[in-house]
Amino acid sequence: MQRISLINIAQDALKEHIKLNDIVIDATIGNGHDTVFLAEQVGAAGCVFGFDIQQDAIESTLEKFDSTTKNNAITLFQASHAEMLEKIPPLHHGKIKAIMFNLGYLPGGDKSIITCTASTLKALSCACLILSVGGIMTVMAYPGHTGGDDETDQIKSWCAQLDRSFLSVEIISSASDKSTAPILFIIKKHSKFN
Repeated sequence: MQRISLINIAQDALKEHIKLNDIVIDATIGNGHDTVFLAEQVGAAGCVFGFDIQQDAIESTLEKFDSTTKNNAITLFQASHAEMLEKIPPLHHGKIKAIMFNLGYLPGGDKSIITCTASTLKALSCACLILSVGGIMTVMAYPGHTGGDDETDQIKSWCAQLDRSFLSVEIISSASDKSTAPILFIIKKHSKFN
């Protein structure tokens, strides 16, 4: 069975929604690959906000950003993604076009520092509030590492409880039959919450 790249699927879905000058969020910047991807999509006049609790992630991202895209408005917070409602300026709430989550641990970093289920669920709820109508959120979850199974299961449960009159959810598994294979969640906001 051919292996599919969930990262490519996530990026393709985002490319369909993001336009130049949009405001976007990388909720888990890690080594900065998604941050740079988002910056390329929104262009020099766009705005990218990024979150990570690790200073190494912030530094790695800034290095990549400096070497690839120079003019974007980028703001990185050394903070949990669960704090996005407080950290993103209120004038941008409801105007965020896309939000990327890439959960788990920092590749090449300390594998004991992982995204936590409680903060991830809070971040997802916050993201739904600040996402624009017509906006999109992608969530890459990784069962198979310590804490990853529970986080993935809880995200599935959270998605199952979403009000489908406001949000749609698509869940894509890789072609692998392994229970540890990554899972991609694509959430789109269709209308404003009452």
